[in-house]
Amino acid sequence: MRADHAEMSWDSEKSKWVIRISVGEEVIRRYCSLPQSASETELRSAAQATLRDEGYELEGEAITVENPKAA
Repeated sequence: MRADHAEMSWDSEKSKWVIRISVGEEVIRRYCSLPQSASETELRSAAQATLRDEGYELEGEAITVENPKAA
């Protein structure tokens, strides 16, 4: 299946990265245990792996990474 968009941001309550996968009206949330200081490349790789694990395909440009320092 094809996902529309994926967004990765820092969840300060859980102290983990959360990946939000959008498929139409549905949003699937999965958590990632990478450190808050992880690079954008590491985060994009983790998001791609999560998408594959969930059975979705998505182009790398469609993954948004929110910088936790900016939040």
